[in-house]
Amino acid sequence: MKLTKNYSVFIVDDDEDDRESIKDAFLQNKHHYDYVFMQNGDQLLAYLVDNPIPHQDALILLDLNMPGKSGRDILKEIKDTDNLKPIPVIVLTTSSSEKDKEVSYQLGANCFVTKPDTYSDLVHITDSIAKLWLLPK
Repeated sequence: MKLTKNYSVFIVDDDEDDRESIKDAFLQNKHHYDYVFMQNGDQLLAYLVDNPIPHQDALILLDLNMPGKSGRDILKEIKDTDNLKPIPVIVLTTSSSEKDKEVSYQLGANCFVTKPDTYSDLVHITDSIAKLWLLPK
């Protein structure tokens, strides 16, 4: 299937192995996008301010538990910034806490997903994310 847009998928996670695994899982299902790795939320915010991207061409996968500003703090900043607010943010985290889920949605997350224990489950999840958020409707 030919994509009509070149989406930018921002993978914001302090764990390099997790970033690579997430990208590999997307690629396993032949979801080829512009994958942009960010080690923390401050790096993401600085990038988005310096490189404005149309919100319909971007998706952010955001880990909650990172050193420095937490994913919650970054999510709040994104959703409080007019030109960033429309960018879909999927919280992709090791947390399965109902409180984390509730707070994420209160802060404006579009989706909350707990990172799976197996790579095959990650492949399934990233395929679902691509089908729901990135493939032409």
